[in-house]
Amino acid sequence: MLLKRTGMPEEGELLLCTVSKIYYNSVFVNLDEFPGKSGLIHISEIAPGRIRNIRDYITEGKKIVCKVLRIDLEKGHIDLSLRRVAEGQRREKIDTLKQEQKAEKIVEHLAKETKQELPKLYAELSEKICAVYPTVFTGFQAVAFGEATLEELGVSKASAKPLTELIMQRIKPPKVTISGTFTVSTYTPNGIAEIRQAFEKGSKKGREQLTISYLGAGRYYLVVTAPDYKAAEALLKEISDAILKELKKSGATASFMRQEK
Repeated sequence: MLLKRTGMPEEGELLLCTVSKIYYNSVFVNLDEFPGKSGLIHISEIAPGRIRNIRDYITEGKKIVCKVLRIDLEKGHIDLSLRRVAEGQRREKIDTLKQEQKAEKIVEHLAKETKQELPKLYAELSEKICAVYPTVFTGFQAVAFGEATLEELGVSKASAKPLTELIMQRIKPPKVTISGTFTVSTYTPNGIAEIRQAFEKGSKKGREQLTISYLGAGRYYLVVTAPDYKAAEALLKEISDAILKELKKSGATASFMRQEK
């Protein structure tokens, strides 16, 4: 990891640690996010219940997520717990670290493109971005989602343009899909052509955000993709209402059923 923190962690914080030494009744770990800092896990904080052998639960070199219990600033001691970290918390911490590694890869690519030293470039960028956002990745997300620009965050113009391009290529806004089914019947001579025309006219808005498939027996499947559910629901309603209006104009009988989430 390139992102390194200074000072001391906070009580209750979750940290990624590497097991360094194992003793009969305790374990020492290195704090990956705080270079040069280490912590201790007492045997009672390894796992619930009675533990006969710590090595049944942990091994040297293993990466673990621990919770900070106590910090003695005078002595520099950091007491940690492994058993008090829930599985959901552990996964969330690991996911955050994976995201940060993704951000580091983007900066690494920029360093190669611009022939800059990676550690120095990353330090400069993280200093600017982490003054506003908790991590480099969350700052990159804000740029990708159009909520901020690198220039606004204080990144130099020389780095901002190529870095923004890399961010837009590698971090995509989240998308959701919702769907529904049209049931259509018509007895006019040109019924099929009129139905096709009704779908084309009714789906003019948001054409790039939807797909329509024929399921057979007068049934058509509509899928809408949008950045969030609110936008998706609004677009689905607008398009389905417009299509129904066009179908009724053609003399067809039609209904639309929203697919349950």
